[in-house]
Amino acid sequence: MVEDLETLSSKELHDRAVERAMRHVDVGFLWRLLKAIPAAEAASGHPDQAEADISHLSAMLNELVHSGESDVADALRPLYLDYLRRSDA
Repeated sequence: MVEDLETLSSKELHDRAVERAMRHVDVGFLWRLLKAIPAAEAASGHPDQAEADISHLSAMLNELVHSGESDVADALRPLYLDYLRRSDA
């Protein structure tokens, strides 16, 4: 990829990674993202939300959709960067 991914916002990285995974039906990445969200929320100061996500699949799916927002996206940034870099290799 010609563009430097580091210059993108966490929201942009989220959008690109999730869009690519959906387009390529990359269930493996989406599952890794779902598993990483509770830890990212806890690291972002939302431990109550992280606990709820572990208990409820529907909450996790909702968080997948919103995992590109605010401090949670920042905590997931390394996951998005790794996925997008591997996808372009």
